[in-house]
Amino acid sequence: MSPRRGGFRLGRSGRPQLVLTTRQLATLVKAGMPLLRALRTVRDQLDPGPLREVFTAIASDVEAGVKFSESLSAHPSWFPPFYVNMVRAGEVGGLLDEILKRLAELLEKQARLRERVKSALMYPAFVMVVAVGILIVLMAFVVPTFLGMFTELGSALPLPTRILITACNFVRGGWWIVLLALAGLWALLRMGLKTPRGRRLVDQTLLRAPGIGSLVERLLISRFARTLGTLIASGVPILSALETVRATVMNVVIDEALQDVERSLKVGESLARPMELSGVFPPLVTRMVALGEETGQLDRMLMQVADSYDEEVEVQLAGLTQLLEPLLIVFVGGVVGFIVIAMFLPLMSLTKLLG
Repeated sequence: MSPRRGGFRLGRSGRPQLVLTTRQLATLVKAGMPLLRALRTVRDQLDPGPLREVFTAIASDVEAGVKFSESLSAHPSWFPPFYVNMVRAGEVGGLLDEILKRLAELLEKQARLRERVKSALMYPAFVMVVAVGILIVLMAFVVPTFLGMFTELGSALPLPTRILITACNFVRGGWWIVLLALAGLWALLRMGLKTPRGRRLVDQTLLRAPGIGSLVERLLISRFARTLGTLIASGVPILSALETVRATVMNVVIDEALQDVERSLKVGESLARPMELSGVFPPLVTRMVALGEETGQLDRMLMQVADSYDEEVEVQLAGLTQLLEPLLIVFVGGVVGFIVIAMFLPLMSLTKLLG
């Protein structure tokens, strides 16, 4: 049975498989092995699963006379547009082994950057979840036991204690309101992302958000520069390369800017000038692109931009992590301190009355 084409998304387990498979295929083709035999060799080393089925279908297509790039394009869930276009350029230029090697390197760098971002944010997120969980348990089960004794006394309670009682009652009886509100917000966000205006609003907000806006911008520009540089170095025409990159940036604001750049290129303008006029790309990027056009080394300049922004992302992630840790400590300490004060104030009042 042939695999369902384009019916599933490339998941976490699929990305490293695809990187390894692409590198193995590049090694076999470079060694002089015919493409069909190389495809079957790579397929035979894969564990049973979707990717093995995909390579079985691709090998059958190539054996039937279908071009390798055309067969890849029938599986967009595994092979994105930049992958297919680079392979197509490699077929035309007779550099398929080199193109496959560049593809493997590009996929590896993208995966490495993605994992760094996840690793940097995982620890603060874990600490936040644990802290909130502990606070909920305290306010739902532990604190109400003591507060019940204070309310039975009948005397006027201090303001912090009354606030704590209200919060505990809400945690115990109104948690479903929070869940409904979060579910409603999530549904609205998903509905908004399906509309052009909503998608643009979300993407624009991400780019302008304090703290994370510059990080998102650097991540997007790094992906743009590295993908475009790799495509150009592989022999893909600049207009085709730009069209391919637009499908990978995953941001409407940058996509609209690239559409303007594409239109300007079609009427004979340079690449750097419309990028500068868009106001989306920082001066460093546009000047490096201009220098690349002047020297005929646009691909190298774009790669340098990508490397530079990758380093900036790492530095910013490290700084963000170092900032989040003390903020989480202050937050948790502040909440616990408030609970302690709210519980001890009635005890102090009771002690004075008994004294």
